[in-house]
Amino acid sequence: MTPIAIVFLVIALIIIWGGMFASIIMLSRKSEIDVYPGGGKDVFGD
Repeated sequence: MTPIAIVFLVIALIIIWGGMFASIIMLSRKSEIDVYPGGGKDVFGD
């Protein structure tokens, strides 16, 4: 592999894996919302 290909590979890995780890950390801190917004009527009656 050429050096430029290795640099782009590293940048792509940092973006992909960094986003995944950031998402995991964010979800582990606050995984559910506290208050749900008002919605419409339940069509199926569940």
